[in-house]
Amino acid sequence: MAGRKFDPNRLTFEQGIERIQKAIKKSGVEIEGRIVTSRDEGMFKLRELLRTDNKPNGFQKYQLPVALRCESQMFLTVAEPGAKAPRHAHKEGDGIRFIVAGSIIYDGKELTSNDWMFIPAGAPYSFEVGPHGATMFYCYCCCCA
Repeated sequence: MAGRKFDPNRLTFEQGIERIQKAIKKSGVEIEGRIVTSRDEGMFKLRELLRTDNKPNGFQKYQLPVALRCESQMFLTVAEPGAKAPRHAHKEGDGIRFIVAGSIIYDGKELTSNDWMFIPAGAPYSFEVGPHGATMFYCYCCCCA
């Protein structure tokens, strides 16, 4: 970042959405209307396309290829090993889950610390907590309490 001043907010929301859309088109990854995780095929390429340079030295920063377009509420959940979230949907709005510690198994993929999962409004899903439990941070466009 030599010669550049750190500016974490250099894009407007609309410019950020446009940047996501261009990267998705360039990558050929289909995202619209389906649940997407950081472990899906093509996510590494999208991550590289969405790398940003507006960061201080010693950090790496990537824009996620999804966005919540709503007022949102945040939750932190701690789950026991083997716990199961039954098939359900959040009809009120999109949501995103970040795995902080442990893991969950979704669609045959193990999502571990630093992974994420985007759930579009109304998309049904279920998952099982991994053998060491899980701590997850959620941001939903609904109350979901």
